[in-house]
Amino acid sequence: MLFARTYQRGLRGVVALWVAVLVAGLCSTAAFAFTVAGQSPNLAGAWSGSYSGGYAGSFTLHWTQSRSRLKGTIALSNPHGTYNITGSVNGTGIKFGAVGVGALYSGSIAASGLSMSGHWTSGPARGTWKAHKLLTPSKIKFPA
Repeated sequence: MLFARTYQRGLRGVVALWVAVLVAGLCSTAAFAFTVAGQSPNLAGAWSGSYSGGYAGSFTLHWTQSRSRLKGTIALSNPHGTYNITGSVNGTGIKFGAVGVGALYSGSIAASGLSMSGHWTSGPARGTWKAHKLLTPSKIKFPA
């Protein structure tokens, strides 16, 4: 009887350990999903963010992406206006610039591909920025 209880406790511990390993493995898969050579996260779409430092405000990005190349517009609150931007993504790194205001942005993309952050420069002004992807709700069809 003592052997059976000890065996059951040990078996439960092994099962719990395997479940923990499985869950950790599934979670880490997302973190490494686009760090595989030749793959970049899909950044196409709308993004919302903020910046601080020499200038402070909010912005909205609209990207199109072709492999590692980014192209689109950025709407800034300060200096107010909408400007063309181009950039590139390499793994989790991102670089882009707004030519109309002379701003250069660099940073990193979160493993989920849904947020990014980094530093910006524009002449002598410097600061930090962060942004998150704006997700559109999927169209769900319910049975009639």
